[in-house]
Amino acid sequence: MKVNPILLEVFKNKLSSVSEEMGVSLNRTAFSPNIKERRDFSCAVFDKNGDIIAQAAHIPVHLGSMPLSVKEAIKNFEFEKGDMVVLNDPFKGGTHLPDITIVAPIFAEGVREPVFFAGNRAHHSDVGGMSAGSMPLSTNIFQEGIIIPPLKLMEKGKLDEKLMSFFLNNVRTPYEREGDFSAQIMANITGIKRTEELIEKYGLDMVNFYSKSLIEYSEKIMSKTIENIPDGKYEFEDYLDDDGTGREDIKINVSITINGSKAVIDFSKSDDRVEGSVNAVYAITLSCVLYVFRSLVKENIPTNAGCLRPIELITQKGSVVDASFPAAVAGGNVETSQRIVDVILGALSKALPDIIPAASQGTMNNIAIGGIDKKTGNPFTYYETLAGGMGASSGGNGESAVHSHMTNTLNTPIEALEYSYPFIIREYSIRKASGGKGKFCGGNGLTRELQLTSDAEVTVLSERRKGVPYGLKGGDDGGKGKNIIIMNGETFKMPSKFNTKLHEGDILRIETPGGGGYGKK
Repeated sequence: MKVNPILLEVFKNKLSSVSEEMGVSLNRTAFSPNIKERRDFSCAVFDKNGDIIAQAAHIPVHLGSMPLSVKEAIKNFEFEKGDMVVLNDPFKGGTHLPDITIVAPIFAEGVREPVFFAGNRAHHSDVGGMSAGSMPLSTNIFQEGIIIPPLKLMEKGKLDEKLMSFFLNNVRTPYEREGDFSAQIMANITGIKRTEELIEKYGLDMVNFYSKSLIEYSEKIMSKTIENIPDGKYEFEDYLDDDGTGREDIKINVSITINGSKAVIDFSKSDDRVEGSVNAVYAITLSCVLYVFRSLVKENIPTNAGCLRPIELITQKGSVVDASFPAAVAGGNVETSQRIVDVILGALSKALPDIIPAASQGTMNNIAIGGIDKKTGNPFTYYETLAGGMGASSGGNGESAVHSHMTNTLNTPIEALEYSYPFIIREYSIRKASGGKGKFCGGNGLTRELQLTSDAEVTVLSERRKGVPYGLKGGDDGGKGKNIIIMNGETFKMPSKFNTKLHEGDILRIETPGGGGYGKK
């Protein structure tokens, strides 16, 4: 069969639309504000080997790592129609425990083995562990929540009630978790239905052929993109503020070698794993590499397995960017991923100075709050990441108060927050003058100030409270973030990572970093 460029474009859009519709289903049917408001989830379609064919425009850190979870599911089970496998193990393709993946096989008439897979990953606001919201200042993974190896959640269309009951007995908000699980299941059912319709309309051979062709097309364009980067070796390093247990200035180092149409990304000089929860597993580092190099591609190609074929990733097993079991990893997914992107972009800025932007805020500013709502008597767990400033570039100023790089979520609207949780939002504004100055200025961060109306446990995992988002080409660095607690009229400046008990009337104020500036004034 010869590739028809028109049909290639048709299948690119049809397969992407399957993923997008899965996301709409998940979004519309979810229970938690974190999923239905912030859209902290991702959906994709995979081939029979678990390689990604097409994805929705969701969250980079989810999508780049999800194929490894799908492959684990395939490795562990023989699938029948109606089966679904659930897992969240970071050392088996996951990222951190709150990100739960559900994988479903897609069959074609007359074929015994799955021909495709549908999968989605969603961040659950609590999966147990030592602190509410399951984003703790932990020192091993056992403190972070329930670890789910690949298990059949659905078998021949029937939910495993015992498995679901076991999980719900280990979380603080079981009703909400059950609702979000149901939404994930329905998203996969949507993906199965739409893919089956494609197969019925075009035939399995044609759908398979163009799925493979899309992967090869992305590989070809990525190879050409790398060819346009000057050959050479480019190195850069930056540091995490701390790991939450006292270890500071944790080095993330990358060396990028460009040789024709191939790129070698080497993180071997990065620090060894640390005690705190900022260790990133291999799947996260792979996601970061995919995200950065995909962002260099000018053509409108599908983001799939082909994008990584011209790229070799080298890590040191047991390091902070390739953590080994049982390392603490809750913050690696959200904080270390941002710094990995910063160093890859920093290295590439030496090869492509007019293309690569200055550093964005470099953190997700994670907030997890949990307790008992005194009005209802029910437990609650709230989780959110906060936006900040984007780095400026040769093309203009950075955007203010937006999510950047490895996160692609929305904010939780004030109305949804105050409706769902015992909070009052006292301030939500752009943090003026926090972006770095330059020919083009970095975007400003934001300020979110909330007051508790019930006692609660608060955990904050953040970065760029000590280090700064770097400027480029003479531009100023972005402003550092700040974490503040106000109790009884007294103000306390908090570190980048902390866990504490707050009481009714206490105030948590987060001021997020700005982006770096670009060029001299």
